[in-house]
Formats: sequence, C-alpha cells, structure tokens
Amino acid sequence: MDKIKDIQSYGNFSKVEIINKGWSYDEKYYIETFDGEKLLLRISDISLYDTKIKEFEMLKEISKLDIPMNQPLKCGICNGGKSVFLLFKWLDGVDLEENIHKYSEEEQYRLGYDAGLILKKIHSVEISSDLNWEEYFNRKMDGKIHNYVQCPIKYDGDKYILNYIEENRHLLKDRPITFLHGDYHIGNMLVNGKDELGIIDFNRCSYGDPWEEFNRIVWCASASPYFASGRINGYFDMNPPEEFFRLLALYICSNTLSSLPWAMSVDKKQIPTMLAQANEILIWFDNMKNPIPNWYIEKNKKDL
Repeated sequence: MDKIKDIQSYGNFSKVEIINKGWSYDEKYYIETFDGEKLLLRISDISLYDTKIKEFEMLKEISKLDIPMNQPLKCGICNGGKSVFLLFKWLDGVDLEENIHKYSEEEQYRLGYDAGLILKKIHSVEISSDLNWEEYFNRKMDGKIHNYVQCPIKYDGDKYILNYIEENRHLLKDRPITFLHGDYHIGNMLVNGKDELGIIDFNRCSYGDPWEEFNRIVWCASASPYFASGRINGYFDMNPPEEFFRLLALYICSNTLSSLPWAMSVDKKQIPTMLAQANEILIWFDNMKNPIPNWYIEKNKKDL
C-alpha cells in the first residue's frame, strides 16, 4: 500500500492499482491520471536496467507497425536509483483466454486468424545479427534435456519426445532471425468491445527463428483448436508448409521438456498441468509420428 501511495504521489495520478496476474517478475500497475488517461507502469530491479532500456527501444520500433499493443511512452530510473520503470499506454480489453468460448467456432477461428496476421507483422522486423540459430538452439535443447533427465518426475512417453528432438535437429539449419514477442499465446491477448484483438506482455521480447514463436501454441490449442488453427492459417496465408509443422513439433517438444523442471523449481502446483499437457501433446502428434497436430483445421480463404 505504501508503494502505491508513493507512485500516486510521484506521478500525480488519480488512481493506482497493482496487477498481480502473470509470471513476470516486474511489478505492474494500472494507473489513471487526473486527465483521464489510462497507463501501464512496469517496475524492475535496477540490475535489469540495460535489458529494460533495450526492451523499451525495441518496443518503440514495433509500435510503429500499427500493432494493437501497449504503446511505450517513457522509461527511466525510480525508487532512488533502485529500480527502472517502463511506462505505457493502457490497452483496453478483457482476457481472451477466459472469454474465448463466448464466441462461436467461426469467431474463434477469425480471432486466431487475426492473431496470425499480427504475428506476421511482428516478425516483419528483421534483426541484424550474427547469431547461428542452429548452434544456439541445439545448445539450448541440450540444456533442457539435461535438466529434464535430472528431474525426479518424468513424463509418460518421454522417449517419443526425446527421439523426435534427436531425429530433427537438422531442421534448425539456416533459419532466419527476426524480432520475437517471446510469449505469444492466447493468455497474452485481449479482446475489446468491438471484438478486436490486442497483444500484451512483450516483456520477454527477443530475436530468433520466427517459427519458434509458435512453441506456445499449445495453450491456444487447449483453449480452442479453432483459434489455434486460425493463427497458423492467418500467418501463412492459408498455406502452411510441411516444414513448418515438422519444426513446430520440434519446438513444442523442446518447450515441453523444460516445462516440468520449471514447475519443480518455480511453482510445484503447476506440475499436474505440465504432466497433463505433455500427455495431450503426445495425443495431438500421435506419439510424435505425425508432425501435423490432430487439432489443426485446414480451411480455404472462401471459408473466412
């Protein structure tokens, strides 16, 4: 409460409310000014200063693409030099994940299609980098495999996941590098009163293979296969290549391996969720024998 009073006094704000949702370590606040402006304030430890300033600069570039997102306004140091803050315009809307089933199957698909179009626009920002994606991501997967092997709890059918990784590492060769949202899934999306999509929580933004951005589509598919299918079809103009699905399965396998050790160390209450999700993924991909998940719905443009 004291911190909220400090923020309210410092910014001459009429209203300050803490936001507790999400896994970010940032302190997040909803703010209203006396002029009626709505804002989002994120506060991080000063040790993250360089990272947060870089994040802010990247988001300023992304915001020029007319993407429905929290528009970046200001960044700087606060709390007597102990913290770094990022200030954004507030994005109105309700949580899409919690409200997706209020929409018809056709509307769910349309929202997913829009999500794919927005993601393609995000990935239009190419990054000048000498990053060797194949070497980088293979090291990353090796680390995830090591952590999973050390984990006292295992997935049923983990051999299918591990085998798929080993047999498909070659798919990482010569992948392009673009800007990434970093956590693009239905849980980080809003829908406003006009049924228009908005994207939030760019705080994990980075750069890498644009198709890796689909690694969290498992959350979309669990919520709505129509939304998840629309997202793929929107991104690929209704024609996703076979190579995409094979690489998608690889990225999902990699992400699944790391989910269980993460739950063990960060939030043990999430362990049943991760176990159930891994089982669901193996069903989707027929024990990794079919790279096209069974929830994927192929459509034509005339179906939109």
